[in-house]
Amino acid sequence: MDRWLWAVRLTKTRPDAAEACRAGHVRVNDRTAKPATTVVAGDTVRARINDTTRIVEVARVIQKRVGAADAVTCYLDRTPPPPPAVAAPVAVRDRGAGRPTKRDRRVLEKWRAGQP
Repeated sequence: MDRWLWAVRLTKTRPDAAEACRAGHVRVNDRTAKPATTVVAGDTVRARINDTTRIVEVARVIQKRVGAADAVTCYLDRTPPPPPAVAAPVAVRDRGAGRPTKRDRRVLEKWRAGQP
């Protein structure tokens, strides 16, 4: 398992992949995977790496690390897209209005804190 995660470039290094397995962040077919767990084509791998959960289906098992273009062909990415980021409204000042006054700053701080 750790070798496959590293070979298809889901983790940066093989020790990172092994550590993720030991910590319980990798599951194969909804079972916790150890670093020595073998994978076969058709397995579903759920790995939490760098605070993101990746869900991939094994298309091809490889043992050696390959280029990024070849690595992408070894799995099918089933990870749902992240939710859209909501942009916070930005306070707009007229161009050339100068620095905010003390009163403007207090109003802006109340608005940022969510007070009426």
